[in-house]
Amino acid sequence: MSPIAHYKLSRRERQIMDILYELNEASAQDVLAHLPDPPSYSAVRALIARLLEKGAVGFRTEGAKYIYFPKLEQQQASESAIRRVIKTFFKGSPAKAVSALLDMEGDALSAREIEDLERNIARLKALKDKESR
Repeated sequence: MSPIAHYKLSRRERQIMDILYELNEASAQDVLAHLPDPPSYSAVRALIARLLEKGAVGFRTEGAKYIYFPKLEQQQASESAIRRVIKTFFKGSPAKAVSALLDMEGDALSAREIEDLERNIARLKALKDKESR
């Protein structure tokens, strides 16, 4: 796992990363145009500068314009965000988080999704059984 995944991103930084994932690359002006309740242009530039420092974002120049793109893989960013939510809202318990999701969205799961979950649980059980021997 990349060391970038260990950086904590603020809400605004996560929003910027979401925009960059959606657009693949964007100028600061593009980011500003896509942010909900946007801050000032200079605040967006400062946030992007922090993401550059953290190594989550890269850039290229296009004339006088900087074009930014995500260096942090979306999967890594997702895992980092999920860990933070589990720690903050579920006392660090992935089981409590999964139970809450199933309580909220269980009716929306397809039969195939339920089968996938069952396979993952069976795989984890087999690993635990193997470890306990």
